[in-house]
Amino acid sequence: MLRQTVIELYKEQHEFSAGHFTIFSATEREDLHGHNYSVSLSLQVLSGEKGLEFDYRVYKKKLQAICQTLNRRFLLPSLSPYLKLEEIDDMWIAYFSDEKIPFLKRDVLILPIHNVTLEELSHWFLKEMLNDLSELKKQGIQKIGVKVFNGPGHSGEAVREL
Repeated sequence: MLRQTVIELYKEQHEFSAGHFTIFSATEREDLHGHNYSVSLSLQVLSGEKGLEFDYRVYKKKLQAICQTLNRRFLLPSLSPYLKLEEIDDMWIAYFSDEKIPFLKRDVLILPIHNVTLEELSHWFLKEMLNDLSELKKQGIQKIGVKVFNGPGHSGEAVREL
């Protein structure tokens, strides 16, 4: 008999610390600040008599590696209509409204998102987890969800059925 099961992976290793600012409009943004983020992954599968449908360790390691790419970085969105980024030597210059905000390249990670928010980060993580879609399907995973937290009780989640 097959049963619907959701496996949730939420480990201490699935964390990262990063700086950012949220953009509210063409002229209003938050001050630079940071969060200690955590990330959880849920995988929905039909489980049968084996009692184990796939090797969770693969997904734990992948999620941990993604978190490490963001750790101790300042995150900037490349798709914001209100933020222009210019690369000059070893610097990124962020232009917002009438502000010119310089960053050392080594401190910055530019993500293909519209804003550095929980909503956007959860969709970015989901996209990263879906890089090997055929493997997920091969494992029998029917639905995947990624939740990004920036504190207790505050998260954004992106979900996709496969």
